[in-house]
Amino acid sequence: MFLACAQTKTATAAKTSVETSKSEKAVPSNLKWSERMMLSEMHRFPKAWMLDFSKSPKWTYPSAIVLDGAEQLYNKTGKKEYYDYIKGFGEDLIKEDGTIVTYELEKYNIDMLNSGNVLLYLYEKEKKEKYLKALQTLRLQIDGQPRTNEGSFWHKKIYPFQVWLDGLYMGMPFYAHYTKDFTKGIDAAKAYDDIVMQFDSVQKNLLDKKTGLLYHAWDESRKEAWANKETGLSPNFWGRAMGWYGMAMVDVLDYLPKDHPGRSRIISYIKSYSDAVIKYQDKKSGLWYQVLDNPLANGNYEEATASAMFVYTMIKSVNKGYLPKSYKAAAKKGYNGIIKNLITIDENGVVNLNKCCAVAGLGGKPYRDGSYEYYVNEEIRSNDGKGTGPFILASLEFEK
Repeated sequence: MFLACAQTKTATAAKTSVETSKSEKAVPSNLKWSERMMLSEMHRFPKAWMLDFSKSPKWTYPSAIVLDGAEQLYNKTGKKEYYDYIKGFGEDLIKEDGTIVTYELEKYNIDMLNSGNVLLYLYEKEKKEKYLKALQTLRLQIDGQPRTNEGSFWHKKIYPFQVWLDGLYMGMPFYAHYTKDFTKGIDAAKAYDDIVMQFDSVQKNLLDKKTGLLYHAWDESRKEAWANKETGLSPNFWGRAMGWYGMAMVDVLDYLPKDHPGRSRIISYIKSYSDAVIKYQDKKSGLWYQVLDNPLANGNYEEATASAMFVYTMIKSVNKGYLPKSYKAAAKKGYNGIIKNLITIDENGVVNLNKCCAVAGLGGKPYRDGSYEYYVNEEIRSNDGKGTGPFILASLEFEK
């Protein structure tokens, strides 16, 4: 009798367990947005190297933005799954001898420095020699990176004399973080001066004084077909290029010494930048357009990655005291606009960020001419790490 009763109880418990697991969602809706998006990314891309829609392990930059959010979530929640996700990236991309999978130093592509931030974190946590060696290789790239006459880094060796706004985000937070962790004395002082000079140079050469916006790129040689023959500037204000620049400024300040004279200049750049960005924020939706200053033109659209980057830049700046608290209203309006207009949720709780520009650049083959038509006709996709990453980071700032 007792045995039969026990078996019935066990069967009932098993049935209940199956029913519970069926009703459980992949991403619980009672969590905050930062965790909901992070878990959604982990669900979509079980390995962190997949975050750039990669089919095999490849050293690219978008993974690092999402993993920055994972680091902060691990620090905040202590949930090991976040740390394991970051750790997997290091294990898959860095060989035991410190070689970085698919990375080629001699290409001098500044995009390749951004994922170094993940290695700085992993080395701090694990002190593995392979991470140190990989970091030293990336630091060597900075020493050899070609520069303009006044010292701005070229975006890539194959793009001579060109400075792109994207490059400030790709290179400068890593350069500053590496310097803080490994460089001392005069060498550190020189590095910090060099980092600040990159921002000074961009403000001087890429800023449009009329709108307060910055152009996507500048060609010192004036040779590119996309470059204005007098100014060397590209023809349009691309949303994400401005987004990269804002994140570069606010993130580099995490590592720049408090007493560095360039610090106050970068903070002043954040202020003028934010004023310009707010001017071009859609009054109704709170979002920003793919081409910032031409919202009503044919084919333009409210774009997710730039919107998330602007929101992150402003809310972090408010939280850090770089901007007055009054700027929180524009950041909050943008954040709410993303959630209302660009987020969809699947039945299993997985969160999607829609209307992300997949990629945009200048030059190359086939040739990208920087025209309005070029920017609005690039591929649009959902759940691009260049949007989900900044959304996670912005969410974390709002959740403080």
